[in-house]
Amino acid sequence: MRVTIISIILSLPLFVNAQNPTVEEFDTTALTDESTRWYERYTPEYGYRHLVANPILPDSSDVLRHQKKHFWRAGAETVGFNIGLWAFDRYVFDGHYAYISLNSIKENFKHGFEWDDDHLHTNMFDHPYNGSIFFNAGRSNGFNFWQSGLFAIGGSAMWEMFMECEYPSTNDIIATPVGGAAIGEVLYRTSDLILDDRSSGGERFGREAAAFVVNPMRGLTRIITGDAWRYRSTSGRRFGIPPISVELSLGGRMLTLWDYDEGTRAGVAAEINIEYGDKFAGETKAPYDYFSFLMEIQGMKTQPLLSRVEIVGRLLSKEIVDKKNIKASVGLYQHFDFFDSDTIKRREPNRDLLFPCVVPYKLGAPASVGAGAMVQYVPSNDFVFEGYAHANGLILAGILTDFYRDYHRNYNWGSGYSIKTGINASLFQNRLIVSLANQYYKVYTWKGYDQKFDWSTTPEGKPVNIQGDKSNSSFNHLEASLKYRLWKRLYLSAGADFYWRTTSYEDLEIRAWGGWTVYPILHSKQIGAHLMLTFVL
Repeated sequence: MRVTIISIILSLPLFVNAQNPTVEEFDTTALTDESTRWYERYTPEYGYRHLVANPILPDSSDVLRHQKKHFWRAGAETVGFNIGLWAFDRYVFDGHYAYISLNSIKENFKHGFEWDDDHLHTNMFDHPYNGSIFFNAGRSNGFNFWQSGLFAIGGSAMWEMFMECEYPSTNDIIATPVGGAAIGEVLYRTSDLILDDRSSGGERFGREAAAFVVNPMRGLTRIITGDAWRYRSTSGRRFGIPPISVELSLGGRMLTLWDYDEGTRAGVAAEINIEYGDKFAGETKAPYDYFSFLMEIQGMKTQPLLSRVEIVGRLLSKEIVDKKNIKASVGLYQHFDFFDSDTIKRREPNRDLLFPCVVPYKLGAPASVGAGAMVQYVPSNDFVFEGYAHANGLILAGILTDFYRDYHRNYNWGSGYSIKTGINASLFQNRLIVSLANQYYKVYTWKGYDQKFDWSTTPEGKPVNIQGDKSNSSFNHLEASLKYRLWKRLYLSAGADFYWRTTSYEDLEIRAWGGWTVYPILHSKQIGAHLMLTFVL
């Protein structure tokens, strides 16, 4: 996945700009499936966005060719990927879970699903990425967004029931296909921008290689069908080149805990921000014809390399205001959220249990959907103001806990809701860009465990098949940033992040401060600051 990240950064400006495309006339009647309407309202200005390339419309022959469905090939690729992954785990990695048999398969069906205890990043990011492979088996063989989701469900179910000797996982059967659809569609559309069937020689090889790394299943499908080297008079892109902007930031970041003297961490950090499509298009029903993608990575002692991933993909929308200086739309959006941190300073051995976990926060929400609204106000050529608000239901989420520990797990499973708001202001013709955003998550964990039960009587001496501590948790992330243009598309970016986590534990008694504390409520807070150079591609 790290290679995929680098490929997305490096390949987009190189390959999309290669042909220097311009808007062309196009027969819109040929678009019978997933048609995009951004071209009906395209203007060179997109507020504070800098476009990587001029938009170009898809060719009708390419659109129709990509709509031809190949079920058996898609199914074989899904099954083949699972078998190949199992073989690697069994014969190379020698994973204990890969020693499957007919008895293990029967036991999986007999026992049924339960909550597992893998790392948060494994369950909330790695597994959804695997789901994107299943999803793109369908997507690369002519199926639309919704139909490809069925391949993600089928691939996940096959793995859970047949390919492991561990009991099937409740969280995986949700996170893998739903989160996989979000990641999968982003990677599918990104690979579509890279490919060009008109190219040849070294350029063609570079495009095919980059597209393969970004979207392995699509790359494999093109090799199987011969499309990887077949020359055509059209680009072969399913979506043409919609409006797309990419920002790459690199610099330093500092983290420290608030309220508790737990030390400070500092190191290098990078951020990738991609915005795809026209957020203020008219009525749309094509999933992900607009999406935003944000990823943060860092090199910091004790901290995870991947600290944040966010995807917001539009499923459908309707424009409600379209005037000269103001636009507004409402719609339905899918969200994928991942926040990760780790210990800044180890807990002192004699510290009381009522102090919060020295890991300030962890949150994963791979299955989230809700309503959203976006507004743009342009009072003059020098100023652009944009705002948004989203209210979402969290089908599945995982959030850090201060108490429950088992195997790699230090988080509770649950569900709940989230609210996201933000404003962006572009001032003096993009000389200065100011952003402020807030994200609030509420997660309820309802299936806890009985503290008073004698767990030594269970086969493994621990609670089994539980979501964690019975509790309700809130997580809030407030971020502010300021970007000043130094030269052409190079900005100096400074910002601050504030993280709050509060967990109220129910049916939990803790011996602390010389007595018993019932239903404890714990808080943890972290502050982050960054200074970066941002290059707008």
